[in-house]
Amino acid sequence: MTTFPYTGSGPYCYANSFAMMFGKNAPSTAVIEFATSSPFGMQLVGGALPFFDPYGWDPEAGFDDALMALGWISTVTNGDNAVDSINRLKTALTNGPVWIGPVEMGYLRHQPGKTGPIGADHYIVVLDINDDTVLIHDPQGYPYVSLPLLDFLNAWQAETISYGTSFTMRTDFIRVEEKSDVDIIKASIPAAIRWLSMNSEYNMPENSFGNGEAAKQLAVLIENDCNQDLLDHLIHFAVRVGTRRVADAATCLSLIGYNKASMIMTQQAHLIGSLQYPLVTGDYVKAANALRELAPTYDELLKTLKSETK
Repeated sequence: MTTFPYTGSGPYCYANSFAMMFGKNAPSTAVIEFATSSPFGMQLVGGALPFFDPYGWDPEAGFDDALMALGWISTVTNGDNAVDSINRLKTALTNGPVWIGPVEMGYLRHQPGKTGPIGADHYIVVLDINDDTVLIHDPQGYPYVSLPLLDFLNAWQAETISYGTSFTMRTDFIRVEEKSDVDIIKASIPAAIRWLSMNSEYNMPENSFGNGEAAKQLAVLIENDCNQDLLDHLIHFAVRVGTRRVADAATCLSLIGYNKASMIMTQQAHLIGSLQYPLVTGDYVKAANALRELAPTYDELLKTLKSETK
């Protein structure tokens, strides 16, 4: 099975937003995503909501480790009320663009079909602000888009997001160490193993599952109760981003000579990507079978990463 890198569109909002903030010194988004540990695992939250990322993980859980591995630091602030947060944002913008998130994507009404909260997290970069509008780069495919200030504030408050704090932003991005892609990838391996091991304490809802058990439980769920909300989540987001991040991780691992682990993640990418067509066309049995084939690869990957790290 050959590892072949993907280039194209996809929901890589925080990796793309970080890349914008890093500017000319940015590594590839594949390397940024790898550094967050997002490719290393799977979770079924509350027995109902699947993500192809580590058990107990959310984007903010991976950001500090990622920045350290990437050789960058930044300042994180958040707030309790909109007025203070807008003033804080205006002050920060005097020094350049500001990284914002999580935000509620449903309030980003420049995106077609978005009319209100949908519980979907997103990250953007703010370029300018006035009394009525906010100018942003939205990595979903909307550069230099103007958003009414009220919609921006509703999104930034992030009340319907399951993690994070209202009015969070990052500023003062400083590169403290020059690192090659190989250096960054190697520095990210310990965190990847830690997340994949599922050995930490996690604040997860009852009936949550991780890694192979998550894949098997999702297979049962798809066969028996693939409701429209679950289907939309899978085909519009989870499968797309899950396949890409795992494929990118396979490419990154090959760069540092972790060839066995790279092959396992290539297999994972093939299996996750193979879910898209049968889910869209209603062949739930085929999708469930792919998930059952995916299940044992997480233990295999953990064992191989540990072996190749020695």
